[in-house]
Amino acid sequence: MKDNALEELQRQYAECGGDFYLQIKRYGRSEYFFADIIEAGHIYELGYPKCTCPMVASGTASSPVHCECSRQSFLFVLETLLPGKAIRVQTLRTVLAGAEDCRFRVVID
Repeated sequence: MKDNALEELQRQYAECGGDFYLQIKRYGRSEYFFADIIEAGHIYELGYPKCTCPMVASGTASSPVHCECSRQSFLFVLETLLPGKAIRVQTLRTVLAGAEDCRFRVVID
């Protein structure tokens, strides 16, 4: 998520005038990503409808602990888009832990 995805998310953010809420409304659904607004401007749930990790697909990763990588990626991207904001990202569920999707709660203060 750090390279091409970050560039695309920065482009979307700029296109939306630096409004993360508007970005989520406009771009929050795709085949590979979803974003739900829980409390506008404050709480969101972001994730993947299915596991997209190449290490999981190749069989080299199978522990739910591996999903910390996705949590950290969300944190990195959001801290890049929203400098100066306090951002927390919590893993809610992951495919490797038995869920149908991977879901992370984001709180922006």
